[in-house]
Amino acid sequence: MSSTKTIQQRNRELGDKVLEEAQQNPQAYPGKFVGIANDRIVVATDDLDELGRRLRQADPDPAKRFWLEVGRDYREVHEIWEAS
Repeated sequence: MSSTKTIQQRNRELGDKVLEEAQQNPQAYPGKFVGIANDRIVVATDDLDELGRRLRQADPDPAKRFWLEVGRDYREVHEIWEAS
């Protein structure tokens, strides 16, 4: 397994923990976007521009970065009927 794949998996696992914590404690990251790079949280913000900037600063390789929106249900299925 490549090191990038391992980092991606660890980032996603940390993201799952953040979402779980937010479900148990609504005061944790309320309405925030959380950015993760190299298996650590590098930013929690409500500004997408800041999120992108801080993630790029943390690691220039997009394969080693991950972000999520706290409060979003990522198990929910969305159908896309047409892309424009």
